[in-house]
Amino acid sequence: MAAIGSDGKTTGLSVTAGKLRRYVRSPSTRMAAFGGLLTYVCYAYAHGSWSNPALIGMSLFVGVFLPSYSKLSNKAELWANNQFGFVTAGRLGRFLPQLAFNLAVFALWQAAGVFKAAGVASVGGFAVAALLTTLASQGTQYLGGYLVARGVGDANRNTLVGLLVNVVLAALGTAGVPGAREAFLVMGTVFGLLFFGVGLLSDLRSLFAPKGGVGMFFGTFNPFHRSHLMMVRRALDERNLDRIIIHPTLIPRLHAEAFRKGELRVGALKDGFQIYETTDKADSNVDYFPTGRQFLPPETRKVLIELALAEAGLGNRVEVAFYPEVYDRRGFQGVIGEIKRLYPGQRLHTLHGTDFGGMLVRQICDECGWIYPWCILRRDEVSASAIRGGASGMTSPVVADVLSQISQNLPVVTAGGRRFRNDNGVLTEGA
Repeated sequence: MAAIGSDGKTTGLSVTAGKLRRYVRSPSTRMAAFGGLLTYVCYAYAHGSWSNPALIGMSLFVGVFLPSYSKLSNKAELWANNQFGFVTAGRLGRFLPQLAFNLAVFALWQAAGVFKAAGVASVGGFAVAALLTTLASQGTQYLGGYLVARGVGDANRNTLVGLLVNVVLAALGTAGVPGAREAFLVMGTVFGLLFFGVGLLSDLRSLFAPKGGVGMFFGTFNPFHRSHLMMVRRALDERNLDRIIIHPTLIPRLHAEAFRKGELRVGALKDGFQIYETTDKADSNVDYFPTGRQFLPPETRKVLIELALAEAGLGNRVEVAFYPEVYDRRGFQGVIGEIKRLYPGQRLHTLHGTDFGGMLVRQICDECGWIYPWCILRRDEVSASAIRGGASGMTSPVVADVLSQISQNLPVVTAGGRRFRNDNGVLTEGA
């Protein structure tokens, strides 16, 4: 029973207890605990170190703090992306801290007698073993995310499988077990080349992209603002594009899956925005809102993009696409496939910023063929989050006007010579 204070509110102790229960129930917490146990069993078995305190202590550390470490890795990658705008920089931002951690752990284990000396020497020493382990870990995470985006497995399960394979091979490989040692060396090398090679090719395509072709601009556009318009204009000029196709997200796939599992719900409506909130089923270690928790309906975001482009005189060179069935089935991968079908043989470019959503779009496009990225470092103060919080002057006049009419809950919204029915923020033309 929750403790209730004299003011009728739950006490801090009950709130802390609730958070602890959610943390313990979290799939990520259970996965971390399994990872710690797996680390101990594999290395203890392979190296005969069942009673080694250094191995026991580090395995417990992994089991408790792996979810927090994952969050820090994500932040390091995001910081590097925002600073440099290159995929390779972001991947180094994730890779280097993990390499430093693994080097420290393997050095400790070497000094504490966890390893069989001959086994570690057979793979090049503890430093090489740490490098290969890190490369394999990063590669399996990348591969797991690639499969999730294509409907194979889920993020936790794929990460767990990658962890299982990586830990087992690293433990047996560093013990010098024939077959496992060779598999460990090959896995680290191949996944390292895959992880960094794909990113390096993407960066080279960005730097040496040819002119002309069709640009693709994907994102939430929640709402479409001045920086989006600036990016469209600059990409048209700098890449000499024939046209740009903009497609907004519908319900982001992360959210759609969380709604299906009952981890998210729409908690309220405010000024036409749906406000998402987590339920008791939510994973306390998952960031469900990397781009915010307030969303305009996709039909309304599409209308705002069209109105802003028309007002800016860009309607003849920029098209707003809307393929809900395709997006629901295959996400932006499916949208890219549809654009390729409509523009066969055309050179394709992707426009994006360096925030979380922008770099996610970059990764999707990199995985869908030879697409040329056009990246811009976001250094202005324009922010969709600030707009949703009430900031003014960050959108074109027509977008500000429509948002104002929606916030007043007017049954009919008029803008740009067009007329829309307003149903709790959902705009339908022809009212």
